[in-house]
Amino acid sequence: MRCFGTQGRVYPEKHYIVRRTEEIENFINRVKDGKYIVLFAPRQTGKTTFFRLALDALVIEDSRYFPIQLDFQTMRNASPVTFYEHFHYMIHRYIQYVFQKRGGVPSEMLTQFLENTKLTDHLSMVKFFENLANLLNSDSHEGVSAFKRVVLLIDEFDGIPQTVVSDFLYALRQIYLSDEMQCPHSVGIVGVKSIRQLDYDRSVSPFNIQDEFRLPNFTLKQVTELFDQYTNEVGQAFAPKVIAAIHKQTAGQPFLVNRCAQILTEELHIPKTETIIMEHFAKAHRRLLREGNTNIDHLRTNVRRDRRFEKLLLQIASYESGVLFNPDDALMNELATYGVIAEGADGMCEIVNPIYQHRILQIFKPTFNGLENVYFPEETGMHFIDYLTPEGELEIELLLNNFQAFIARAGFRILQVPDTPQEYVGQHLLYAYLDHFVRIVGADMFLEVQTGRGRIDLLIVHNQRKYIVETKIWEGARYYQAGKKQLAAYMKLEAVVEAYYVVFDHRQHPEARVETEEVDGVKIRSYVIPVVQRPPSAA
Repeated sequence: MRCFGTQGRVYPEKHYIVRRTEEIENFINRVKDGKYIVLFAPRQTGKTTFFRLALDALVIEDSRYFPIQLDFQTMRNASPVTFYEHFHYMIHRYIQYVFQKRGGVPSEMLTQFLENTKLTDHLSMVKFFENLANLLNSDSHEGVSAFKRVVLLIDEFDGIPQTVVSDFLYALRQIYLSDEMQCPHSVGIVGVKSIRQLDYDRSVSPFNIQDEFRLPNFTLKQVTELFDQYTNEVGQAFAPKVIAAIHKQTAGQPFLVNRCAQILTEELHIPKTETIIMEHFAKAHRRLLREGNTNIDHLRTNVRRDRRFEKLLLQIASYESGVLFNPDDALMNELATYGVIAEGADGMCEIVNPIYQHRILQIFKPTFNGLENVYFPEETGMHFIDYLTPEGELEIELLLNNFQAFIARAGFRILQVPDTPQEYVGQHLLYAYLDHFVRIVGADMFLEVQTGRGRIDLLIVHNQRKYIVETKIWEGARYYQAGKKQLAAYMKLEAVVEAYYVVFDHRQHPEARVETEEVDGVKIRSYVIPVVQRPPSAA
């Protein structure tokens, strides 16, 4: 039986797989046109699987194409001589594999050529491909039709040694522009960093003939088709709301989609006779927000590479006015390369999915903020559990009233929260406060990112009832009022009649405000909470 794959390349015979029919057709058309195609995307987005499936489809469609698949992952520190020796070895081995797979053997001339040829530099590489084309085009191969077009796929290209990359790309460029040379007919280059980011030299790009190929995340339709494969084989269905929720929380990121499905179908031990429903999804989502896996490990490592990332990411998440995406900004470019942010349809920066945004907030949240012991007034003896009624309802209004009082009680001490930019300390504290609460009472909290930036919508679910808390930073009266309209629209979408709107005011002379009003037919309770700007003078 197949399963959902999250470890490396996925295989159709072993795993449920998104076919990406339209994208593969697009790729094949480019190969037939002789394009030199580049795909640079974050790790665990399915790019290697896609290119190899596309090449397999190409060969089935037209057997005249001869694919050669290489991997530069282990070659980063190789000397030029070692690099070209191993490059030749990989090509030789893969040519043998292709003949074996197609039920034939290389001709004696081709075998001798491969055994006797030595690659030492980019010049010998050009000559090698020229001779290879002539031999593959001959009719002397036993049991296999002559091949006309070599397609070279290079995976993990950014592992190429810096001492080699410039000349290697110039050589491929020379082949592409040559009227005589036609081998390779097409080249596919796959990696994380783009060629512009590789340290080849300071001249004009040696590979300005590249045809960039973008591989998008899974669409809702593709996620549905993926899960349908499981249902057809096993008989267990996913409720449509679950599929929609998975796509919404992951934004179709391939690893996260498959990991969520893996938890639901393998680790929660849901009887196969039961439909997978939202209650099950909440458990899987909770695990995704807590567990360590390779994808989240990459995220954690990447957002901590530069201390400046924290301020930028929190600014993207917290300000409705947003941050304009600038591809020439080094910080934005690096975060985009790692798959943390992207340029939205409006040209603004967006964190790519709600799960990443939730984990980013957790990553930058101090383990202890030093204020946990003053969440509640000492004289009341209150605790989080006291905001859960005997009927199992959450008293969010009273909980937030206490939070507002807590910020006032803490005063300048909130400026002493460790490793937290003062501009975002209010949101940090509210997030930690609510996160602590939902764990104590056994609720679930979802980060519902509508635009990927500008505000943090927290959807708390307990006993099948939903509670919404939206938080942002004060940016003026216009944004404050517009936020209520946005929240009202979101409430209607989620069929919630009451929600809470918390705005942190960092101005020199902030105005505390609490108001409950009806907006577009729904009830919103709003809090404007002043945030202390500086500790009192020591004088």
